[in-house]
Amino acid sequence: MVGKTPRTSAEPKLLSGGNPQIAKGAGDAPVQAYIAALPGWKSDVGRRLDALIEAAVPGVRKAVKWNSPLYGGEGEGWFLGVHVFAKYIKVAFFRGASLNPVPPVTSKQKDVRYFHIHEGDQLDEAQFADWVKQASQLPGEKM
Repeated sequence: MVGKTPRTSAEPKLLSGGNPQIAKGAGDAPVQAYIAALPGWKSDVGRRLDALIEAAVPGVRKAVKWNSPLYGGEGEGWFLGVHVFAKYIKVAFFRGASLNPVPPVTSKQKDVRYFHIHEGDQLDEAQFADWVKQASQLPGEKM
């Protein structure tokens, strides 16, 4: 392989758009593996989002399913998911239409709303934390 560094078996494969392929798993460890595998600026943003979610919802339940971190309440379903694309990180609020204010990006699913973060964006941490707190108090999505 000329000009390429061989990938070790411990490194996750990056799918199209740079989303890491992480084995399905419950708990903090698979979420941290996902965040660590994010390319470039996305890893820093992923760490910050995870910390904000943990601070807003102490004891939040975490898992990785479908190569995306999910956050929820114990036995309550999932209220938030994260997925990475080539140019942005998409945060999905599964009951986002019930949040105030409603996150800005609509979905084909009537209850879901998205929040996108692009490289160089200044994250309004107070607004994000407020959305997370609100979302955590709504019925979660069973997945």
